[in-house]
Amino acid sequence: MRVLAALSGGVDSAVAAARAVEAGHDVVGVHMALSRSRAQHRNGSRGCCSIEDASDARRAADVLGIPYYVWDLSEEFEDTVVADFLSEYEAGRTPNPCVRCNEHIKFSALLDRGLALGFDAVCTGHYARIVDVPGTDGQHRRELHRAADTAKDQSYVLAVMGPERLGRSLFPLGDAPSKDAVRAEAAERGLSVSAKPDSYDICFVADGDTRGFLRDRLGSRPGEIVDTDGAVLGEHDGAYAFTVGQRKGLGLTRPAPDGTPRYVLEVRPEQGQVVVGPSQLLSVDELTADQAIWLADDVTAEEWIDVEVQIRAHGDPVAASVRRRREGGAETVEARLATPLRGIAPGQSLVVYRGTRVLGQATIAEAHRGAALPA
Repeated sequence: MRVLAALSGGVDSAVAAARAVEAGHDVVGVHMALSRSRAQHRNGSRGCCSIEDASDARRAADVLGIPYYVWDLSEEFEDTVVADFLSEYEAGRTPNPCVRCNEHIKFSALLDRGLALGFDAVCTGHYARIVDVPGTDGQHRRELHRAADTAKDQSYVLAVMGPERLGRSLFPLGDAPSKDAVRAEAAERGLSVSAKPDSYDICFVADGDTRGFLRDRLGSRPGEIVDTDGAVLGEHDGAYAFTVGQRKGLGLTRPAPDGTPRYVLEVRPEQGQVVVGPSQLLSVDELTADQAIWLADDVTAEEWIDVEVQIRAHGDPVAASVRRRREGGAETVEARLATPLRGIAPGQSLVVYRGTRVLGQATIAEAHRGAALPA
C-alpha cells in the first residue's frame, strides 16, 4: 500500500513509520505545521507540532530513507480545532482539543489530502489496535480496540474518526507492550528522538496558561459567582475560565456556612454566572450526549445495552447501560452509570466500549443526578 505517515517529531510516530516501512509499504512522511507562531518553538516539547518537532521529524525521515514533506495545515487547524476550543468554552462547555484535532486534522484534512494524492492509508503513532473480524457474508469488519499497553491507550481520542476513516488508518504501535519498549526500538533503529520527552498540555497554548489564552482571545466578561440559591458570593472576569468540578482559583473570600470547600457546579454563560456548591452535588449517574459517531454497525437503536463508558482520556471505564437514539437525522446517546461520577462537564467525550472494543462516541450535552443518588 501507499502509506502517508504522519511524523509529529516524536518517538511514537517515528517508530510507527519505521514499522510501516518494514511491513513493505510505500511510505512517505509528512509533518503537519499547525501554527505559524514562533512562540511554539519550545525546548523539551511541552506540546506538539512545534518548529523543533518539524526538525526532529525530518531527521527521522532521513534515517528511515523515506520522502519527507511539511504540509501547512495551520489555517484548517485555526478554523476547526482552535475555533471549536474557544466557542465551547464561551458556551460554558469543556472541550477536548485532542479529540477535535484527530477528527478535523489528522483523520480529515490529512487523510483527505492523502487520498486525493493516491495514498491508500494514513499511519500514525497512536496507541490503539485495529482488528479485522471476518463476517458471515465473507466481508471483514474493522474494529477499533484498546492498545495492548492500557497505560498508553489512545482509543478514547480516536473514537471520533468514524468507520470510513478507520478503514483507511494504520496504528502500528497498537501491540507495543510499553512506551519503554518503543523507546528502546527507536534507539535500536538509530532514531535520535528515542529519548525525547512526551508532549503534553494543549499544543496551541504555548505557555500552558489556558485561562490566559482564553482571556486574550475572548476578552473581559465580568459576572457573578453564585451559590445554588442564587446568592452572590463573588465576581469573575469571564465565566469561560471555569469548568465543572473546579475548586481552585474561584477567588472567594467567604467560606461556606459549614466550612466545606466549594466547587463549580455549573457555568451559565448567557447570564455570566458561575454556580458553586458542595462536592456531593457534583456526582451524576445519567448522561445525555449528542453528535454521536458509531464505529459499530451492530448496535441497534432504541435498545439499552450493557457496556462500559469512559469520560476522560485517562479516566477509568465505568459500567453503564447505554441507549442509541435517532431523532430525525441526529444521533444521540443516553447513558445510565452503574457508579456515579463527579465533575462531568458538557463538552467532554463519552466513549462507549464493550471490553476492549470501541463501539462509538458522543459529546456530553447534559449530566443528571438520578433518583438513586442521595440528596
